[in-house]
Amino acid sequence: MKNIKYILLLPLALALTSCEEFLKEEPESFLSEDQYYKTQNDAINAVNSVYFFLNSGGNNVQTPYNTLFNTGMNMAGDDEDPGPGATNADVRSLSVLAHSSGNLRIYEIWQQHYAAIKKANVALEKIPAIEFDNTLKSRLIGESKFLRALYYFNLVRLYGDVPLITEYQKFVDAAGYEVAKSPSSEVYAQIEKDLTEAALALPATYASPDAGRATAGAAKALLAKVYLTKASYPLNIAAHYKDAVARAEEALSATDGGTGTYNYDLVTNYAEVFLPAFKNNREHIFSAQFKSNSLNQGNNEYSRAILSGVPGLNGNYAHMVRFYTVGSDKFFSIYKLFKPTDKRRDVTFVRSFTSPANGRKYALPIANATVPGDSTPFWNKWVDPASSTVTNQAATNVPILRYAELLLIHAEAENEANGPTAKAYKSLNRVRNRAGLPNLTTGLSKEQFRDSVYLDRRLELTYEYQRWFDLIRQKDANGKPSFVANLHKVGKTNAADKHRLYPIPQSEIDNNKLLVQNPGFE
Repeated sequence: MKNIKYILLLPLALALTSCEEFLKEEPESFLSEDQYYKTQNDAINAVNSVYFFLNSGGNNVQTPYNTLFNTGMNMAGDDEDPGPGATNADVRSLSVLAHSSGNLRIYEIWQQHYAAIKKANVALEKIPAIEFDNTLKSRLIGESKFLRALYYFNLVRLYGDVPLITEYQKFVDAAGYEVAKSPSSEVYAQIEKDLTEAALALPATYASPDAGRATAGAAKALLAKVYLTKASYPLNIAAHYKDAVARAEEALSATDGGTGTYNYDLVTNYAEVFLPAFKNNREHIFSAQFKSNSLNQGNNEYSRAILSGVPGLNGNYAHMVRFYTVGSDKFFSIYKLFKPTDKRRDVTFVRSFTSPANGRKYALPIANATVPGDSTPFWNKWVDPASSTVTNQAATNVPILRYAELLLIHAEAENEANGPTAKAYKSLNRVRNRAGLPNLTTGLSKEQFRDSVYLDRRLELTYEYQRWFDLIRQKDANGKPSFVANLHKVGKTNAADKHRLYPIPQSEIDNNKLLVQNPGFE
């Protein structure tokens, strides 16, 4: 997907040859905005810049799907913790829910999403006036709407009511940039509108080198997830469960009871979901694209999960599993929620690292009398076998939506709408069977089936930037939010309902007098 990832819009510098030249009032090499948005390539580059915020990286930059959603979100949950290599105070405070409105990671998530939305708004304003192929123009507009919807979907889930900006802002007066929050219902309405229109404009597939761009199937699958979220806590619009089922079935393949013609399916080998050699396979509905050691477009997560001090491996062990107490086991973790026969376990984790320099194995034993031989599991999903010496530039794509999740969305929504029907069982069992697990026991109640879906979501999608979003929307057997209870279970006893939403970054409050802080962070 080189047209998305690697094209950067570079500012044109003035060629200054003397002080006299510098003092000229009319720069000869400056490209104004009105001069730029004129050609088909300009339109493509405008849309590429919206994708850029999914995966850009480097030593000093984290973007949402390249580390930031881990350091700035998942570590607040119940599966992950900052490891010894995570020394940033803002990351550590977030991991123990001691964060404030001044937390840098919370600000960066806000800032980068709105920067991407601004890029999308520019594209949507400028592209219609450019003369070029109408089919391509429609597609590029559809891609911009899809991406804007994705960015707003993240924002509304994390911060609740947020400013809804759908036009290109180019005010001279700073006051023009002050925008009040819109109710989350309005934000969701815009997300639905963008995705519905994107689904009509986008193609089913792309040829190389455009593989990885947003498709019609991705728009429908994301819309199904949006409806499932709206039906869940805190909005609790139960009618949207049926909408989620309907949209999911428009993307599901015929063999899974859907009407989709996108050829989505589960790959047989779970490892192939993540290995770079199999990227953009039939399970990937939409993914953040990465390339090893090229313009800082590599996935930085690989090195952060590697034990430091292994000769030949560039690891800093910044990300580790969260240990907590279950019964007499003081070192319980998500690793132990997997059955030993679950094929996902030994893809998701490794117990030791083999040094490419000396061939020795390196691990961390645990002094755990209740589990003889217990050792530390390390995250392994973003491994790149070809990047062992440059582990911070892995080529491993990050799935934002994949077919396994679409099946789980369908199973959950169908169960909530109609009880654990045969359709719900079929979708959940497809995911379980690929993992080497037997069909789920029949005759379960709605609540029992719900718990089973929740568990398989947790195991199937762990370390994929999904868990926090699930924690804040899921419910218990009585239909009450389970957010606080789930965090208390893993030792985060200070967790409170206020933590379901992030605070609005204090710098935004300071610069925009129309913004109001979220409850509990005033």
